[in-house]
Amino acid sequence: MQYLASQRHDLRGAMRTLRAQGQQVARALRSKIAGLKPVLMATGVVLAFPVVAQLDHTMTPIAVPTQPNAIELGTGELPGAEIAESWHAQYGSRFARNVTVATLTPFLPDPDKATGAAVVVAPGGGFRTLSMDNEGWDVASALAEQGVAAFVLKYRLNQTPATMADFQRSMEDMFSATGRRPPRPQPSEMKKQLAPQLEDSQAAFALIHDKADEWGIDRDRIGMIGFSAGAMLTMATSLVGEGHKPAFIGNVYGPITAVDVPADAPPLFVALAADDPFFANSDFGLIKNWHAAGKPVEFHFYEQGGHGFGMYQKDTTSTGWFDAYTSWLAMHGMLTQSDD
Repeated sequence: MQYLASQRHDLRGAMRTLRAQGQQVARALRSKIAGLKPVLMATGVVLAFPVVAQLDHTMTPIAVPTQPNAIELGTGELPGAEIAESWHAQYGSRFARNVTVATLTPFLPDPDKATGAAVVVAPGGGFRTLSMDNEGWDVASALAEQGVAAFVLKYRLNQTPATMADFQRSMEDMFSATGRRPPRPQPSEMKKQLAPQLEDSQAAFALIHDKADEWGIDRDRIGMIGFSAGAMLTMATSLVGEGHKPAFIGNVYGPITAVDVPADAPPLFVALAADDPFFANSDFGLIKNWHAAGKPVEFHFYEQGGHGFGMYQKDTTSTGWFDAYTSWLAMHGMLTQSDD
């Protein structure tokens, strides 16, 4: 498994370098990926869509990929759900929608490099879909390479139309000029509006705490990072969640409007692009309040990157957010092996 993990890491590095070099190199890369398909399958993430569609913006239905390591969280089915879970490919990534049963997928590091720290990874998608590759599995795999145990949270979602055409129209309406702000509940409304998702995130933390000894995790060093809607869930888990709370949190292109900072607020990492159409036009109240409360906060405001850059390799400095994040984790001792 260590060899396979190394091969997957090498492949990701190659992809990051070659993607920016144009279509000719991309064709060679697609050939390489096809040859390493068994490696990807062995890691529990099956390549379920044609690599030639990597740059395609259209939504293409795909089969639900096998997820052999996913653990059901026991929070039950989404109340009132009538439409079954389905998946599609877009932008070279895979997306899940109509998730009715929450799962948690562990990405455990090589025991020789494990630091004992852990991170729950919450993908985004407006609570209607989940960007499972770009904001989930790819992030978790990269964290595991750093010695951090990572857990991708596939939380329950609001129901969307069953057909792809109707779903696409609903997303276009959501992000139209008249309604281009995705849902961003205020802290006072989080418990009600995000009730199923909060239940899922809290169940994820409870499971990790229960299995901490088995998974080699320090219970005092379990954090959470989220993207867009996942960032909202991360903030809600920290601000109004019950039970175990994150020891450190990451908000990647989520809302940065002001909140009341609790006395036990954890260290906060924030990354956002100045050309983000949803959350960049803000007074940075979240950062200001966190700082004013004397709580650790790091804020990266990239000139370009748009919304949803995640692990995509763009020709913008936003691509450096993950290196900045891991440097921040190192500064807080999360990349150092625990003495326990």
